Amino acid sequence: MTRAAVHLASGHRLGASNPRQEGPADLRLVPPALAAWASAALMLDAPPHGAIAAVAVGVLVAGALLVTWTARGSGRAVGSPYAGGRRRARTRDPGRWGRLSVAAVLLCAAGATASAALHGADLRRGPVPALAGRYAQVDAELRVTSDPRRIRPRVASAHTLPPTVVLDAEVLRVTETNGTSTETRTPVLVVVRTAESKGATPATSHPATSHPATSHQATSHPAAPHPAASHPATSHPATPHTDLAPEAARPTPSWTGLLPSTRVRVQGRLAPPLSEGSEAAAVLRVAGERAPRVVGEPSRAQRLAGELRGGLREATEGLSADARALLPGLVVGDTSRVPAELDQAFRATDLTHLLAVSGANLTIVLVLLIGPPGTAQRAERRGLAPKLGIPLRATAVLGGALTLGFVIVCRPDPSVLRAAACGLIALLAIVTGRRRSLIPALATAVLVLVLYDPWLARSPGFLLSVLATGALLTLAPRWGAVLRGRGVPARLAEAVAAAAAAQAVCAPVVAVLAARVSLVAVPCNLLAEFAVAPATVLGFAALAAAPVAMPVAKVLAWGASWPTEWIAGIARSGAALPGSGVDWPGGWRGGLVLAGVTVVLVLVGRRIVRHPWLVTACAALFFLVVVQPPPVTRVIAGWPPPGWRLAMCDVGQGDATVLAAGDGAGVVVDAGPDPLAVDRCLRSLGIRRVPLVLLTHFHADHVAGLPGVLRGRAVGEIQTTGFQEPQEQAEFVRKEAAAARVPVVSAAAGERRRAGSLDWQVLWPPAGPVPRPEGPNDASVALLVRTGGLTLLLLGDLEPPAQRALLRTPAAASIGSVDVLKVAHHGSAHQDPELLRRAAPRLALISCGADNSYGHPSPVTVAALRAGGAQVLRTDTDGAVAVVASGSRAAPRLAVATRPP
Repeated sequence: MTRAAVHLASGHRLGASNPRQEGPADLRLVPPALAAWASAALMLDAPPHGAIAAVAVGVLVAGALLVTWTARGSGRAVGSPYAGGRRRARTRDPGRWGRLSVAAVLLCAAGATASAALHGADLRRGPVPALAGRYAQVDAELRVTSDPRRIRPRVASAHTLPPTVVLDAEVLRVTETNGTSTETRTPVLVVVRTAESKGATPATSHPATSHPATSHQATSHPAAPHPAASHPATSHPATPHTDLAPEAARPTPSWTGLLPSTRVRVQGRLAPPLSEGSEAAAVLRVAGERAPRVVGEPSRAQRLAGELRGGLREATEGLSADARALLPGLVVGDTSRVPAELDQAFRATDLTHLLAVSGANLTIVLVLLIGPPGTAQRAERRGLAPKLGIPLRATAVLGGALTLGFVIVCRPDPSVLRAAACGLIALLAIVTGRRRSLIPALATAVLVLVLYDPWLARSPGFLLSVLATGALLTLAPRWGAVLRGRGVPARLAEAVAAAAAAQAVCAPVVAVLAARVSLVAVPCNLLAEFAVAPATVLGFAALAAAPVAMPVAKVLAWGASWPTEWIAGIARSGAALPGSGVDWPGGWRGGLVLAGVTVVLVLVGRRIVRHPWLVTACAALFFLVVVQPPPVTRVIAGWPPPGWRLAMCDVGQGDATVLAAGDGAGVVVDAGPDPLAVDRCLRSLGIRRVPLVLLTHFHADHVAGLPGVLRGRAVGEIQTTGFQEPQEQAEFVRKEAAAARVPVVSAAAGERRRAGSLDWQVLWPPAGPVPRPEGPNDASVALLVRTGGLTLLLLGDLEPPAQRALLRTPAAASIGSVDVLKVAHHGSAHQDPELLRRAAPRLALISCGADNSYGHPSPVTVAALRAGGAQVLRTDTDGAVAVVASGSRAAPRLAVATRPP
């Protein structure tokens, strides 16, 4: 970088006060780091074989010989030994650095191969793998190596599956049913079916029928550790025990209260790992009705970390729900309180990196201590350290101590060590103000971490972290300089460049993993950027103050809650936008295509920024694509169609129907399983007011999306069936309604209501004492709706017994020859033929998810509807469906419009 460029990049009118010229980036350590990365990723699965060891030794010897040859060659000289008392001159060898680079690549590859082979051997050592292959019942002593974490609840038709507790551990001793006991050190994944999940799905030992929440996709998510209790003395024995005798064990309050390094004794069934290439040699399934038996207390460092994390949780108790959930995640990566819908919003907007332990957390604290980059070695350096009179060397020591404390509090797991390494890279930038040395520092961090833990070579989180850090060090400064040259304010240019650079390099990897591309990631990250620093700094201050002054910690946490709620609002608002993201082909092919598209967009963008009017036009087009205002989309895409009366939302495997009730108003019948999906649907329809939310029954695929309906809309009332089962879902609805201050009432047959031009009659369930239904489906609220001259029959999930009982009620006379039928139970085969014949619909609508595991809709049901003369539309293939009434009320014409998925 030339001196002129340094002056220009400063953003000041008079240029930089202390310009520093930098040469080209030093990339010599990049090939060795990449070689170690590739070798570790390839060799982890390699079976123990002499050929592999021979190859590793051969590569190591070749590298050593190359170094020796280069060292000897560089020592040759010409001329006399001494000339005038001066040493003879050494000859210049132009190929010296090339040979050293090749040698470094070979040596690093050999080291990574050896490390990966040793770590891979841990998965095959001892009796555990063989016992897992037999699904053996064992008694095991474990050393916990990670925080217990709850797998987020998933909607599985009727129920939201309760969270399963999983944790990583090492088996130290395993005892078989025949009494054979063996000491070992084998990594396993412990899956605990806790007492609250009992009854949701029976536990089995065979993988084909195992609990769905323990799938690899669920457990591989970089989840949130659950913190320990505030006072470890109440959670762990006062004195350590190593004896396995039951009387020596002292129970802990719960599985989620275990700290890493705790030793416990459990009984469970071993099973093979959940996927190929897993870091665990086996899965140990444990019934968690009883608390684990602790036989060895955690280390002092882990107890200290548990106290600090517990203190932060206590300090956030009085905050709003979003702040209470997010603040521990922003500070120490504890996302155990984050609800599923907020977690999904963070994923949709690519903000999940804020809730993961990353170098950004540490960097913010270091910048507060030392000051902005490039000022640490100047007399006018900024930050708290010079204001407190701390000299530069003591400041560096203090920064190192902060890094060590960061590792202790956030756990010395590989992900935390990776974050600390990235934070130290930022510390190097702060101290030197030079970027040329940062690429070698990043390469060194990658090399050391891969050698320490070869499993990082296969970690998507590690890949994304390295890519994002590299983008911030290379692309962001250049893009920021370009933006400043176009008149963008310096701080805004740096923020935009950082968000765009990180998104550009990480998006292809995210597309490989999630098969989706977020269109709002850059603006959401940009808007959240300004709140991250105050939230993190105040959060760390609350963390430090909690053990000594809880009132002060609560005040600091309250201050941090404001920027934290801002971040949550950005995530929810961005995720709810109709055009927040687009589906993209998954796998490496989709990632490569997206990488190519990104390169093209960057090249085109470099030309566009030269023309302000083009920038304005592109920004307006982007706004229309993402926000999709209903008046604009109605003109361009024909959605929603003018005069629509009913819209069936595409919410996956579930139900969500909207009945038009006037300008910007709609009655919502069921909310589907996904808050974001139903929120997007209502936004695309322009629904701002909801006079009534009617939940036909309490199955999760009909009520779990309720928060998405309530968000940002005026809701008058929630009406439900009187059959309050499943109980956990009925309680969920009551809690959401209470939080939104919306009354909840029950529906009964014979009730008639109106909303604008819309009127409806409740057909089922009957009022008064009735025989207990066979299940929640038969207690579904069924409606007969009249709007715009059309008659609509909405059957919820009624099963044949309730359908036949409905035909025997006095209201059955009004069912004949309806215009539109919302087919019961997602078009399953359980339909009463007489009801279908009596209804004789012109249009049959089926809401179901693509490739669902239930086989919905049934081909038999679809054939019966078509045989009766009905046009059948289904959301899994046709997308969202809107029904339009035209013509007079006496002779209305029915038309449909679809919005493909």
